[in-house]
Amino acid sequence: MEKIITFEEFTKVDLRIGTIIEVHEFPEARQPAYQLLIDFGDLGIKKSSAQITTIYSKDDLLNKQIVAVVNFPKKQIANFMSECLVVGAINKKDVFLLHPEKRVNNGSAVS
Repeated sequence: MEKIITFEEFTKVDLRIGTIIEVHEFPEARQPAYQLLIDFGDLGIKKSSAQITTIYSKDDLLNKQIVAVVNFPKKQIANFMSECLVVGAINKKDVFLLHPEKRVNNGSAVS
């Protein structure tokens, strides 16, 4: 197990539901990745880089709802500025995206 945090620390993490509206190849990334454009409803549209090319095709991702952390600082990845962190489960080296079971409003909080 990783470092123990308090409930108050956990509440600072803003997890939201968004829909992937664009997917682009990202050849400049060190590890194979996609550039994603994600609609978070009232929170706006945010960009993210995701190393999920071994499991998902671009067609698999388009219009898929995902869970992401939206309150991390922006991070420069090669020539791309990532604005949120898409959340997934790691099985060996593969990342499987977490997503709602049924369609929900973009921007919905995850608790």
